[in-house]
Amino acid sequence: MVLYNLTRASTRGLVAGLCRPTITGLEHVPASGPFIVACNHQSFLDSVLVQALLPRRVGFFAKAEYFTGTGLKGLAMRSFFEGVGSIPVQRDQQAASVAALKTLLDILEEGGGVGIYPEGTRSRDGLLYRGRTGVGWLALTSGAPVVPVGLIDTDKLQPAGKKTVKPGHFTLKVGQPLYFQKTGPEHALPARRQATDRVMEAIAELSGQQRSESYNRNRPEG
Repeated sequence: MVLYNLTRASTRGLVAGLCRPTITGLEHVPASGPFIVACNHQSFLDSVLVQALLPRRVGFFAKAEYFTGTGLKGLAMRSFFEGVGSIPVQRDQQAASVAALKTLLDILEEGGGVGIYPEGTRSRDGLLYRGRTGVGWLALTSGAPVVPVGLIDTDKLQPAGKKTVKPGHFTLKVGQPLYFQKTGPEHALPARRQATDRVMEAIAELSGQQRSESYNRNRPEG
């Protein structure tokens, strides 16, 4: 917890000083108990920003390579991603896979918070793509509330294909939690689809993005 508090505080201070973000709705994050953050995805930095700025710890997946590097650089990366609460996942293990979702479910059952991108990967054209049903599975299986988050202009901080970060203003909006009846893992696929669609509608309202009825086919990224 010491590493987490230090990393989060320093990252939050850096983001606040360099980007001066507009942040609304933090009061919607449950003060206790499990919760699922469902967010649109436009930048590599999205997970770090959400983890630093939300009032409670949120576990997002990050590439396992970030935790296994050697030397000072490897140690720095591992310390940072562990510090913000990231969860290592193998490159070939997509966030919507059963094994990955069960990892998130374990955290929820312990009363923690997890983060997921229903689109699956970053949007490179600014559209909000159709949500994959992993978020619906998590919500119905765990009964944890889903906290929708809309990020605006984070793509300008690090455009696709760029390795450098350009500080700039962005907006983070947190919506009211969405509650779904806990059914456990044995639920009908239509119910999972309905829950997912409801989450995507809430994200769209927050982010103001144009919707796409298709799935984002980009290669999954961290």
